Amino acid sequence: MGVGEKMWDAITTVIKMNDKVERMAGTIVMQQKKIEELTERVIRLETALEIGLATRSQGAASRRALKNKSS
Repeated sequence: MGVGEKMWDAITTVIKMNDKVERMAGTIVMQQKKIEELTERVIRLETALEIGLATRSQGAASRRALKNKSS
């Protein structure tokens, strides 16, 4: 194998690697978007849970207060 062939092989290898890196970068961007969307969903779920728990505890406190008044 001559020097020219080795150079050509090296250049084609670099071009192939560059293509793979670009495709991987695109995949990483898509995965990052999915992670961010899931994070947003988790935040919304946590908020709903906290509101539900706060409402529940306030309702229980109100029921106790009404019960104590009537006793």
